[in-house]
Amino acid sequence: MTRATARRRRTASALMALALAGSTLAAALTAAPAAHADEWRDKEYWLAESGITKAWEVSKGANVKVAVIDSGVDGKHPDLAGVLAGGVDVSGAGSPDGQKSIGAKPEHGTLVATMLAGRGHQPADATAKPSPSTGPSVAPEGIVGVAPEAQLLSVSTWLGSANPGGKSDQDQIPQAVRWAVDNGARVINISLGSTSPEWPQSWDAAFLYAEQKDVVIVAAAGNRGGGNVQVGAPATIPGVLTVAGLDRKGTASIDSSSQGISIGVAAPAENLIGGLPGGGYAEWAGTSGATPIVAGVAALIRSKWPEMTASQVINRIVSTAKDAGAAGKDPLYGFGILDAEAALKAEVPETRINPLGSISDWIRVHRRGNLATSPAAPSAVPSSAAPTLPEATVPVAEPPSELDSAVPALVVLGFGGLFLSILGAAAFQLRRTVGPAPAEDPDSPANPDTGVLDSADSSGKP
Repeated sequence: MTRATARRRRTASALMALALAGSTLAAALTAAPAAHADEWRDKEYWLAESGITKAWEVSKGANVKVAVIDSGVDGKHPDLAGVLAGGVDVSGAGSPDGQKSIGAKPEHGTLVATMLAGRGHQPADATAKPSPSTGPSVAPEGIVGVAPEAQLLSVSTWLGSANPGGKSDQDQIPQAVRWAVDNGARVINISLGSTSPEWPQSWDAAFLYAEQKDVVIVAAAGNRGGGNVQVGAPATIPGVLTVAGLDRKGTASIDSSSQGISIGVAAPAENLIGGLPGGGYAEWAGTSGATPIVAGVAALIRSKWPEMTASQVINRIVSTAKDAGAAGKDPLYGFGILDAEAALKAEVPETRINPLGSISDWIRVHRRGNLATSPAAPSAVPSSAAPTLPEATVPVAEPPSELDSAVPALVVLGFGGLFLSILGAAAFQLRRTVGPAPAEDPDSPANPDTGVLDSADSSGKP
């Protein structure tokens, strides 16, 4: 097995174990006792503590579609009435509209959706109907999401266990992202996590496509309690807004978060509540729940400033976050703790650069193909992104021929003979130029060779 093959298999193995990032959900999930729905509304502490109720003075997310790539969203939950604007299944095991709850944690998608865009519901004994309004109204009971006037697109995937539909996460994730972009999502919520920081090359084109189409992608950092000591894909992909988790005291959660340099912002991840398929409620924990809080704030911003780019939206969220932990950006809190009010009200300089990087730049540096420079064509139906490079092939070695082994010796001998010929020719030419030494003339006053004067006869005789 080559090193490259082993690496691909390790990555594929980690991604096949890709789980919904609220992996502490099984331990934290509690059966909802018979209770008045307002008791659940009262437990949404993050609405006030994260500045969301103040942010509602500016925006509630109207006219923004947010895609929830998860285990399916139960659109019949009373707090999600009128929220879903479409959906699809990319697993091959769900319903065509993406509303069937599937996978290892089928309740997960509905928990995320209610926290993101729940609108509550009217009391069972209510006699008066709500008065007509220009936009969606928030009912007095049940769960209200961070962006209660936004619309959701449910993209169901089967993750965390063997998929009866036969599709792996390497196929489902890029299909889900592309479908969300093509169907009008301005924000994509991915409450998923894996134990590997690497992602398959088949994901490159889909995340590049979302970047080119100016879509904000928000992903969960993962949880230590679920085995994610460090941030795993897709939260490691450049340009993705990665969300870490906080405990009830507002510090980095030990169990319900992980750490890594790709973290952008931190939000509440413990003592969360959400809706269950069938109309119930539950308490849960994990960055799966922190992610829709941040995605909801992104929807509020995109509703307030429809022309604002994805890079500016992300920059507004991270630059207004409250610094925590080590000064500046750090691997536990990223740029800091989410402050929704500041994200909607503060003066933030415009930028053209995503502070969390660019998948386009990453591909240009780390992949040898030309994917980053070729425009991505929109797809009418979900399709798996093709790898940038084909599988590597190893050339077959052939034994050297006798001719091959003789060539070097012939080259050396040839150059040696040429060199000797040049030396001989040079010596011959020099001899011709100088000529033979002339005979000595006794009448000459000087010897031309030595320059010594001839001796004269002292007698003066002729």
